[in-house]
Amino acid sequence: MAEEKHVILTGDRPTGKLHIGHYVGSLKNRVELQNTGKYDTFIMIADQQALTDNARDPEKIRRSLHEVALDYLAVGIDPKKSTILVQSQIPALSELTMHYLNLVTVARLRRNPTVKTEIKQKKFGESVPAGFFIYPVSQAADITAFKADTVPVGDDQEPMLEQTREIVRTFNRIYQQDILVEPEGVFPPKGQGRIPGLDGNAKMSKSLGNAIYLSDDADTVQKKVMSMYTDPTHIKVSDPGHVEGNTVFTYLDIFDPDKEQVAKLKEQYQAGGLGDVKIKRYLNEVLEAELEPIRKRREEYAANLDYVDQVLKEGSARANEVANQTLKEVRDAIGINYFGRL
Repeated sequence: MAEEKHVILTGDRPTGKLHIGHYVGSLKNRVELQNTGKYDTFIMIADQQALTDNARDPEKIRRSLHEVALDYLAVGIDPKKSTILVQSQIPALSELTMHYLNLVTVARLRRNPTVKTEIKQKKFGESVPAGFFIYPVSQAADITAFKADTVPVGDDQEPMLEQTREIVRTFNRIYQQDILVEPEGVFPPKGQGRIPGLDGNAKMSKSLGNAIYLSDDADTVQKKVMSMYTDPTHIKVSDPGHVEGNTVFTYLDIFDPDKEQVAKLKEQYQAGGLGDVKIKRYLNEVLEAELEPIRKRREEYAANLDYVDQVLKEGSARANEVANQTLKEVRDAIGINYFGRL
């Protein structure tokens, strides 16, 4: 008898191209999990969630849909092994969100630390869009619609998963049905969940202009690497340098498979005698080895957008079958499936 597969749900907001922070933080992990064959994987392009704080600029979301899909396919997400879907094309998610909203208090949503941080970052003040405020509930709908028990996310998303687990427990208890599944997070290796930006800022992000994108050509990557923040006290090649907080070495720790070589370079740099230009050139070679095959595949898919659309359409159709079944069970449990069909 075949072992029952675990179900993964993960995804990204289409607000621009994906960068190496996304790659290290989640994309690489998704490909590895997909390739084990132990998971039924759903990967969502969360356009509706992106609209919660971009409703006045829908063109940005539409434009980014293909960019994110191309990045997925380029890093090795395989439509034969994973279902790539578009959130807005799954109507059941909106109704599930409505049912779950009745089980969550405004006070509980206010306490969510991830939402609090994002409200501050986006400078909403008192003008928080209601859709944005409730997005942890919408995320719970996304996860539970596919009965996902495994959710690969960044460290900052644990409060979202806890909110989902609370909704699952509340629903199952109130309606005395064991329908919804509690998810567990799968987090990146320590120190790799979030990589610093090129400027040494704690986070790589599009808005800060400090990112290397998966779609960047080789010249652009090289220019960005050569502009990277290193050690401001390392003025002459002969000066001893600091490795801690030095973004170049942080990237080498993450991307260079030759850990012995990295250890040697750190030793040399700390002793003095290893220049920033030389170490940056080495990092550029390491990054190119990882990014060049991704870039090549991305260009091939970009030349065939009809195929990309077909992948998204077929994935969304499969996702609808699964989500509609969950919604039917939820309606049955509440007792509002009055006429016996969805």
